[in-house]
Amino acid sequence: MKPRALMLCMLMILAMTAITAYYYPSLPETIAVHWDAAGQVNGYGGRWQVWLTGPGAMTGIVLLALAMPWLSPKKFEVQNSRETFGYMMVVVVALFAGIEILMLCIALDVRLKMASVFPALIFLMLIFVGNPMGKVRRNFFIGIRTPWTLASEAVWYATHRLAARLMVASGLFGLFALWLGAPYWLLLVAMLAWAPIVAGFSLLLYKRLPH
Repeated sequence: MKPRALMLCMLMILAMTAITAYYYPSLPETIAVHWDAAGQVNGYGGRWQVWLTGPGAMTGIVLLALAMPWLSPKKFEVQNSRETFGYMMVVVVALFAGIEILMLCIALDVRLKMASVFPALIFLMLIFVGNPMGKVRRNFFIGIRTPWTLASEAVWYATHRLAARLMVASGLFGLFALWLGAPYWLLLVAMLAWAPIVAGFSLLLYKRLPH
């Protein structure tokens, strides 16, 4: 990770640590800790889990990101996409910070329409992660890692250019559909439909290559 990306991640971890420590005494012993894609609570747990979801998970992501260059095999080095890799790690760390903030708000009886807020968070992640996807070089840790993208550099690049467009389009369409009050099934399609399309494209493109 580039120093700037690492610094942003550390600042977010410190901020969420301070926020968690401040509000923790005010939390009830049992809080909502899991929601389905429609934003309905489907899991409860002890209030200590805010530490695990927020600062704990965020720190774990940063440590894993720092270890990935050492873990990467030759010719598949994640550091070849160092700037994009750092950007994506910042987005993922920010996502977990956002999830913990939602947990704290619900636990503190702040009125939020989770059926809208949670899908919006997913669609924003699609936009921010999808935007640089076309710049990711072949590796084993980030990107569209199908057998066919890993087997061919040409398939990798073509697939990721398509994925970048589809992920951003899915995120924008999902936010617009959410604003219009679209039904849950349509939002779910917007969240997931791009993935099988991209995987199928990588297979078809690989089969068309001369071998």
